[in-house]
Amino acid sequence: MKNFLKRFDEIFIDLINGKMSNRFLDKFMYRFTDLGGAIFNSVIACSFLLLGDRSIRLLGLEALGSLGLSQLIVQALKRGLGRERPYKILENLHTFGINMKDYSFPSGHTTASFSLATIIGLNIPRVWILVVFLALIVGISRVYLAVHYPTDVVAGMMLGIGCSLIVHFQLLKIIEDIGIFIGII
Repeated sequence: MKNFLKRFDEIFIDLINGKMSNRFLDKFMYRFTDLGGAIFNSVIACSFLLLGDRSIRLLGLEALGSLGLSQLIVQALKRGLGRERPYKILENLHTFGINMKDYSFPSGHTTASFSLATIIGLNIPRVWILVVFLALIVGISRVYLAVHYPTDVVAGMMLGIGCSLIVHFQLLKIIEDIGIFIGII
């Protein structure tokens, strides 16, 4: 299994970071990747709380719950596993001067993007394809920028989706009760 995952990483990092590389994607991916960051995702979730009706405010609380749960797990795994980022290990990568101080596994940007996309998709099914597509581009951007291995991104996808499903199907009533108690809903 370890050899399969290593080969998977080698094939897809070469494809995404090497063969896809061009000036347009260099600029696009460098900017687009920020859509997976904690600030952007938190702003989106909070805007649901501030600008929406009751159901959208509940979506905002649900998104914050999923983002919080998933990022706790991301940080525990990063610290526990300590996987160095590809630009620090691999040679001949197309890099962008990004210097990150934390570890690589799993991708926090991808986790947050898929966490938010899954919650939005579960609550507003007509935009499901769009939000998942945007989350996927965030994940691809992380490999394109050489800050994550493809397996980091796949793990982030699974983690974001998994946490969102737990929050939506197991914890939503608790989140709703908290929202009612604090007067948000």
